[in-house]
This record gives sequence, structure tokens and C-alpha cells, in this order.
Amino acid sequence: MFDPRQPDLLAVARSWAAAPARWPVPPRFDPVSRWYARLHHTADHEVWALSWLPGQGTDLHDHGGSSGAFLVLAGVLTEETVSGGRLRPHHLAAGSGRRFGSRHVHVVTNRGDEPAVSVHVYRPALRRMTRYLLADGRLRAAEVAEAGVAW
Repeated sequence: MFDPRQPDLLAVARSWAAAPARWPVPPRFDPVSRWYARLHHTADHEVWALSWLPGQGTDLHDHGGSSGAFLVLAGVLTEETVSGGRLRPHHLAAGSGRRFGSRHVHVVTNRGDEPAVSVHVYRPALRRMTRYLLADGRLRAAEVAEAGVAW
């Protein structure tokens, strides 16, 4: 449910994406895995920047009960969500964003030919993420990653 006392997380992502010069660290591209860095945190939310070279992506995962939003700053990302026991793709070009609730499960991948950069905001701050397998149309938990240990 929308709480007018809380900031809109996609608006927060847009604000950070509009001013990369104020980021405490510039985006980097790592040929081995996608790069990420926490840009900001408050008692209410946290902001992350991620970079994605072509072919880089996430596993199927949730956000441990956190709601969030992400905005593609450069390039194109493909988000796949589970629907009807299958992964359904959604292409997000630069300037496109997405809000999601606390039970959202997805895969995000750079399937394009150009590097991509995105800004992600989570409320509350990420404490854990569960990685899943999709087998026979059902999600099965594969691993739980804890903040401070896995990232």
C-alpha cells in the first residue's frame, strides 16, 4: 500500500540517476561480473548503482522482503518475472524504470550489445536475498545470501 509519508522509490532512483557527479564512486565495468556499489543510505532506504556488460546478469532472486525500484540510466536491461510458471521478459531502455513490491522475484540481464548502468533503491535496506530455481513451473529456494557476507 502506498504511504504518502514515504518517498517514491522510483523518484529517488531518478534523482540519483540525474546527478552521477554526486555519486561517491563512479561506475566501473568489470569483465568478470557485474559491478555494484552502495551510493547512499538513510534510515528509510538505500541507493545502489550497478553496471552490466553485455551478457552479465543476476540469478532469479527476491529482495528479502524489501520493496524497491530501479531505473536504467544507460543501455538496455531485460527483466524477467515469473508468470504462469514461466519467465516473462520486459525490456527496459535508458530512462525506463520499474517499481516492485516486497515479494517481487526476478532476473535482470544485459542482453544488448552495449554496457548498461542502473540505479536501484530498496526500502528497507537489503538484509538478505533468496536465489531461486524455476523447476516444473514452481519456484524453489536455492540459497539465501546475507548482507555483509555475500555482498
